[in-house]
Amino acid sequence: MPQLDPAPWLAIFVFSWSILLTIVPPKVLAHTFPTEPTAQSAEAPKTEPWNWSCP
Repeated sequence: MPQLDPAPWLAIFVFSWSILLTIVPPKVLAHTFPTEPTAQSAEAPKTEPWNWSCP
């Protein structure tokens, strides 16, 4: 049964993961967002109560 022989499959597994880990992270880390997030202000926005008119 050739599936039980780990020699070729282990080499393929290690080679594919080494390629994945050397190519993908720089591409992901080089991604830039179109707009930079802005910091929120520390003060809370002022809210006014609603005046519900009773009929």
